[in-house]
Amino acid sequence: MKKILIAVGSFREKSLNRQLAREIERLIADRAEVSYLKFDDLPFMNQDLEHADGTQDPVVARVRADVAAADGLWIVSPEYNRSYPGQVKTLIDWLSRPVIPGDYKTPLPIHGMPVTVSAAGGGWKGQNMAAKLVELLKFVRFADPTEPMCLMGYGAEALKTNVLTLDDETERLLSSQVESFLAAVGADD
Repeated sequence: MKKILIAVGSFREKSLNRQLAREIERLIADRAEVSYLKFDDLPFMNQDLEHADGTQDPVVARVRADVAAADGLWIVSPEYNRSYPGQVKTLIDWLSRPVIPGDYKTPLPIHGMPVTVSAAGGGWKGQNMAAKLVELLKFVRFADPTEPMCLMGYGAEALKTNVLTLDDETERLLSSQVESFLAAVGADD
């Protein structure tokens, strides 16, 4: 069974993006194995930590191994100041660095890996975040992110109640994204 790893770009317990990720998991159902990437303890990218004493930082090694074991990565993230959150950038920075110091020729597990992006956001619906994140993902050589991308807005009520509600149109778009991503990871093979 194919393995899909979901990275939620908000660490907030009642995150609306975490709720969107759970909806994605529900729609995938038993067609792929879904797990969530734990990266809230990932240090900021720092070359002093990169290969200190000839070894990898254990948290970095764990995150890299979790991503390498997946058949595809689904990033579900809020939009912060018209871009992606710093923790998402830190994740991508670490994933894009060579595992062996100075070895920029050996392909990394992310090279060509299927990836997609979703967002629950306010008025911009995560559109600015998604555009900039897609640019970054292509630059570090993930496969071109699958389309469509479910970028949904929510109102002030969702922020008050911490409850994300999908309307019919959003549910259809998210279902379409799930189908496209499952095809990209080869879950139907």
